[in-house]
Amino acid sequence: MYPEAIVNPMKVELTDSGFNQLLNSEDVDKAIKSEGTVLLVVNSVCGCAAGAARPGVKKSLENIKKPSNLTTVFAGFDVDAVNQARKYFTPYPPSSPAIALFKNGELVHFLERHNIEGRNATAISDHLKAVYDEFC
Repeated sequence: MYPEAIVNPMKVELTDSGFNQLLNSEDVDKAIKSEGTVLLVVNSVCGCAAGAARPGVKKSLENIKKPSNLTTVFAGFDVDAVNQARKYFTPYPPSSPAIALFKNGELVHFLERHNIEGRNATAISDHLKAVYDEFC
């Protein structure tokens, strides 16, 4: 498990942008099963999370259409919450970072690490904006 002093500033990047932290399995179940659209970001300490995923997700929220609920779990730290979230990502294997969009409890779009690595924040943002336009 990563030290809290390292993880907290990375968590704040999303929580300061309106994301709710899901800290346990009950939080995850409640969030995903809520009505409307739920964006769930599996945050991570890796470079692609810092350089593309977090900035891209934040920039994507400038779109007219956007998810009604913004949530996040942190891989390697919020272990119970991450494990529970990954149950909802089937058939995708565990991935961090990752970005999932749920609509009325159903997974409708998923970005795995390999969809994030090698892309910049603008590419991630543009991709997510198109997803929001379709599902939100």
